[in-house]
Amino acid sequence: MRNMGNMGNMMKQMRQMQKKMEEDRANLNAQSFTGVSPDSLVQATFTGERKMTDLTIKPEAIDPDDPDMLADLVLAAVNDALGQVDDATKQSLGKYTQGMNIPGM
Repeated sequence: MRNMGNMGNMMKQMRQMQKKMEEDRANLNAQSFTGVSPDSLVQATFTGERKMTDLTIKPEAIDPDDPDMLADLVLAAVNDALGQVDDATKQSLGKYTQGMNIPGM
């Protein structure tokens, strides 16, 4: 009978941890992350769910003779923003996955 009480406490703790994790995930998803390219010519904004919500390109970044430069600036801004999302995810949710090898966490 003693094991049943321990099991009940464990299940309660697991439910509490799951609820806290869901709250942390919702908070992360509600945040906005803006990455910028060199010289701040391009800005890309993402949610914590890794969905792009805005892309701003300054006119001076658009050179018809060098479209590759614009592509590089967009890539830099997007990668900067997604790196911020990854860092925030590790900070916020890493405590739940510590010691586990879960892709994307």
